[in-house]
Amino acid sequence: MVAHAKENPAAHAALGKARNEWVLRVRGRVRPRPEGTKNPKLPTGDVEVVANEIEVLNESKTPPFYVNEETEVEETLRWKYRYVDLRRERSRDLMRLRHEVVDFIRGFMVERGFWEVETTDLIRSDPTGARDLVVPSRYYPGKFWALPQSPQQLKQILMVGGLDRYFQIARCFRDEDPRADRTLEHSQLDIEMTFVEKADVMALGEELYTAIFQKFARKPLKQVPWPRLTFEEAMRRFGIDRPDLRFGMELVDLTDTFRSSGRSPSARARRGSRSSRSPGARSTPRSQSSSRRKSLRGSAG
Repeated sequence: MVAHAKENPAAHAALGKARNEWVLRVRGRVRPRPEGTKNPKLPTGDVEVVANEIEVLNESKTPPFYVNEETEVEETLRWKYRYVDLRRERSRDLMRLRHEVVDFIRGFMVERGFWEVETTDLIRSDPTGARDLVVPSRYYPGKFWALPQSPQQLKQILMVGGLDRYFQIARCFRDEDPRADRTLEHSQLDIEMTFVEKADVMALGEELYTAIFQKFARKPLKQVPWPRLTFEEAMRRFGIDRPDLRFGMELVDLTDTFRSSGRSPSARARRGSRSSRSPGARSTPRSQSSSRRKSLRGSAG
């Protein structure tokens, strides 16, 4: 945006006072930038606006962090000024990505004969795996609604009622202590089908998420079709029912080694003992090794 001091002194003075964060209303003429002033890094780098009239709609204080720079910002500061953070390019990209993924899911499911049905968020409390978030009832003092941890019973009603294929981007609420994989609320893709086998449900989920990764992911999936493990195999090889296969830290059975060591085996060793390999551990500083051993002892109970 440009204004010439001699041709339009009022617009030139207004531009001189304006800052990046201010909101302006500008009337003028769009023209190509002169040679040597074009900026290919900007979406509008080939043109400029010659301002005739400039009106300041809203001034702004200096923001807590700049929105036109992808610099590292402390997390609590970002969330305190979330409305500023949303103007940053990365935040907008993430919002757009979520919108596009959800839109893709809806199209995928509808093409396969599923209906999207919205279920209520105020239900009766039922015994489940986590504590309910509750809402007091104004009509019935002392009574409470529960927010759904998942629409489990509601979608089963739909199946009994004859809606054979249902899905929903469902909002779920659970009164849990925050952890890395736990939060008070989240969205989940909820699917239900009648007269199908377990393999049908798994095949649908694999097809959907494979398509999502192929369309939106920066890196390709390592393996298609997906590897499948039974619960017993996952626990035997990794010690957990949801292993992260990227690291390949499989457990090694050391039962026979301990039994033949000549020492009196503990009760746990007699039952069986397993450990994971740690490549490069010999070069690990002693302080890190001690910390790792303490962590392993704590996780072992």
